[in-house]
Amino acid sequence: MNMELSPKFAKQNFEGEAGSYHSWSTTEFPLLAQSKVAAGLLVLKPAGFVLPHSADSSKLGFVLQGEQGSVGLVLPNSKTHSNQEIVVGLQAGDVIPVPLGSFSWWYNHGESDLIILFLGETSNAYVPGEFSYFFLTGALGMIGGFSTEFISKAFNINETEATTLAKSQTGALLVKLTPEEGKNVPLPQINNANNWVKNIVNFPADFQVEKAGRATSLTGTNFPFLEEAGLSCFLLKLEPNAMLSPVYTTVNMVQVFYVVKGSGKVQIVGLNSKLVLDTNIVSGQLLVVPRFFAAAIVADGEGIECFSIKTPTGPAIAELTSKESVLNVISPSVLQSSLKVNTEFLKFFKEKINKSEFLIPPKN
Repeated sequence: MNMELSPKFAKQNFEGEAGSYHSWSTTEFPLLAQSKVAAGLLVLKPAGFVLPHSADSSKLGFVLQGEQGSVGLVLPNSKTHSNQEIVVGLQAGDVIPVPLGSFSWWYNHGESDLIILFLGETSNAYVPGEFSYFFLTGALGMIGGFSTEFISKAFNINETEATTLAKSQTGALLVKLTPEEGKNVPLPQINNANNWVKNIVNFPADFQVEKAGRATSLTGTNFPFLEEAGLSCFLLKLEPNAMLSPVYTTVNMVQVFYVVKGSGKVQIVGLNSKLVLDTNIVSGQLLVVPRFFAAAIVADGEGIECFSIKTPTGPAIAELTSKESVLNVISPSVLQSSLKVNTEFLKFFKEKINKSEFLIPPKN
């Protein structure tokens, strides 16, 4: 089975005065289609507004930059919030689920760019490995796709009014609002924000090791709204020259890593225990780890930070080298036979693995 696993940069799809949108295409990154995952990057300039739209996939938004963003969500499939708009504030470090079937708009209230990474699962998408968007309004809007005759009958208006409704907004995807329009964008609903968004940067870490770094996960257990998107996520911060020990998935699941900051080296071991990737990774690149493959990362001298999604909402990652490893659970006699080592080496190895960590600091 031949897979091209090399990490890739995004390509720009759209640019205007309101911002730009970038994505990773399956043409240049076939593994996305094979793994049924997708990624996109939204850059919203000040007063930039993303027209209301839905997508054919569930995804998570991770705010890479910005302090005064907002998103409006309408969840038609929600049992408790189907007939209301939820407006949530966004700042750097926030994670916002966007479930399949939901409609959303996005706005940048701030004075600097708002940058949001989107990672999602595309098993039901029109193009596996890519997000397809369906806009309500604008040059690519669904309303304008119908004839004025149909629009006038549907909304009980005349054809002149139907033309006004469908054609007044000539922008596509992203538009820049005037100061007056920006003032009228709904402000975040502070009272229920914690139900819809979590700041993973400030969230308590699952693992934290001095001089090694920290790893933090959000799942359906500590962030119930993730259940509606069917995804979970993970933020890894490695200190300079520290290591994420080899991890692998225990279920039919794919991991997607985006390098937020820094650089490092990654190795992936796949079928027949073959080293299928041994390369450097840098900020802005996307890395996909196929199901059941094992991956390890070593940070360069500046450290590295990676954001990752997993398709199930619960934990499904196993460690290969730490004290939680399956190697430390298997019966000593079975392990000794499996490794074909003597008793003295087995004892030495067990002592080492019991002292090892998920995150490994550099050697002095």
